[in-house]
Amino acid sequence: MNKTKLALITGGSSGIGLALAKQLYQEGTNLCLLATDVEKLSQAKTEIQALAANESQTVETLSCDIRNYDALNVILEEWMERSGTPDLVVNSAGVTYPGYFQDLDVEIFHWLMDINYYGTLHVCKIIIPKMIQQGRGTMVNISSQAGFAGVFGYTGYSASKYAVRGFSDVLRSEMKPLGIQVSVVFPPDTLTPQLAFEEPLKPPETKFIAGATKPQSAELVAHDILRKVRKEKYVIIPGFDGQFFYRLVNILGNITYTIIDILVRIAQKKKK
Repeated sequence: MNKTKLALITGGSSGIGLALAKQLYQEGTNLCLLATDVEKLSQAKTEIQALAANESQTVETLSCDIRNYDALNVILEEWMERSGTPDLVVNSAGVTYPGYFQDLDVEIFHWLMDINYYGTLHVCKIIIPKMIQQGRGTMVNISSQAGFAGVFGYTGYSASKYAVRGFSDVLRSEMKPLGIQVSVVFPPDTLTPQLAFEEPLKPPETKFIAGATKPQSAELVAHDILRKVRKEKYVIIPGFDGQFFYRLVNILGNITYTIIDILVRIAQKKKK
């Protein structure tokens, strides 16, 4: 991956997306942040502008719901007409909602899939044809460690993040001959507003399993992502714990389910 001149980051007003935006801006990259909350976008823009590497840098913000393909298409097409095709796109917008399957409304499953999977798909569908035209570009899709291992309490979230992984696997093989780099990221629990939102919703079993690892800062996760994107890595797993977990799951295969069952039984005994 060559030096990034222009980057689009969805979910760029907070969390990993904002941390990525700040690090890119400090390197001289022009940015466009896409999210729904206008106030948060404005605050993020102010924070980022204070980190400018040079006076000519720009930060644009776009407010749009990535679930709405038609509206998103109009907004992104107009932006690319003004600013050009981005060198780097990071699909960081995402939501979570843990809970016992039987307690979750079906609307929550649709909400998770619409934002996490279809939102990622929508952005790729609009921008990748432009990248193909210019013969280059990098698309980074943020999944989750719950996207390679089914975690108790995440029936909705894991399904949506597995979908991002499956989509990215195929997209990578189709785009590589066309000069487009695709990466999929499996972040650990990260200290973001999303983690704070989900904490009180987690079943005790989920808290017990997640408690085996310490959440990482968004800044460290973002640094690892950018470093590995520039090495043109496809699978990106920030942090040693996540890399170990990924390899362990692949080595153990179906034995993973037995281990998860054991952890769940231990957690259920503790909550009695």
